[in-house]
Amino acid sequence: MSTFAVVLAGGSGTRFWPASRRDHPKQLLALGPKDDTSLIAATVRRLGGICPPERILISTGARLLESTRQALPELPRDAFLGEPVARNTAPCIAWATQCVARRDPEATLMVLPSDHHIGDEEAFRATLERAIGSAETGPITTIGIQPTRPETGYGYIEAADSVGEGVLRVERFVEKPDRTRAERFMRSGRHFWNSGMFFFRAQGMLSAIERHLPELHRGLTALERAAAEGADAERAEILRFFETAPAVSIDYGVMEKEASLNVVPASFGWSDLGSWHSAWELAQRDPHDNALDPSCLALESSGNLVMDLRTDTARRVIAAVGVEGLCVVATDDALLVIPRERAQDVRLVVDALRERGRDDLL
Repeated sequence: MSTFAVVLAGGSGTRFWPASRRDHPKQLLALGPKDDTSLIAATVRRLGGICPPERILISTGARLLESTRQALPELPRDAFLGEPVARNTAPCIAWATQCVARRDPEATLMVLPSDHHIGDEEAFRATLERAIGSAETGPITTIGIQPTRPETGYGYIEAADSVGEGVLRVERFVEKPDRTRAERFMRSGRHFWNSGMFFFRAQGMLSAIERHLPELHRGLTALERAAAEGADAERAEILRFFETAPAVSIDYGVMEKEASLNVVPASFGWSDLGSWHSAWELAQRDPHDNALDPSCLALESSGNLVMDLRTDTARRVIAAVGVEGLCVVATDDALLVIPRERAQDVRLVVDALRERGRDDLL
């Protein structure tokens, strides 16, 4: 069986503002430690030896097509699927699965986010191989991350009995818990963070979509008919498909409704890089826990992230004195100062700018 990869590369550019923007979201940034490549380029690089470039598809927004192609020059031009309207993960995965099934009806797919950090790439690839093997036997399979703390910001997967070496049966998906439940999940040994990575046979996923999302499946059927009529008809139907498709996640629309799912527990230094706080956690830090660009200073300060991302040649020094736990991020047109513990609230800035009509800063 041939294996294809679908890399999900949408995003609105809010969580890492001001570095990320609507037309230059998180996956196009170089946020990983000791890595000057973009997150999406690192994602594709990690697939080496498992999936050749001609079997990698990038699912992104139409407005991001050119910038994403520039980030991945090694991939053929037809590897990029541009969604004309954002409709969450179920429609984009359904479309990508249909495109793969048209090329190889017996294919196995792995669907991976484009904007995560992986610390141990060798262990990551071994986990992918195990998950692919599980999916080839029939059940849709996901990867569950061994929790390292009682995290309340992630969804969890509760696992049941073993169905093979290193593979467990999924009991249920669990929404983000409160602190008490998260601590209980840590102690149970049966709960794992939902990584958002999925593995499945192409025909198996299309059948699951037909069972659980019949409206979406009808749209796929119309797409297939249009593709047989020619490129112009297909382009018109793609637009109609996304304009009318239900805006639902693959987790809620399919995974949580499937009777039989597998999970591969794993630990490979995973981070979803969800905020500037995550970037601070992964960065190299000085003895006072400050993560600083070379041009920045922190005096009598601790636990700060200070990033100077300005491109102008007259670089000015950013100096922090007597402060703790801040994220300070400077770009050519904006400066963010926010407590590290409130890094998720960057979206409040984006919302306020949108209300003021400052689209130039979004």
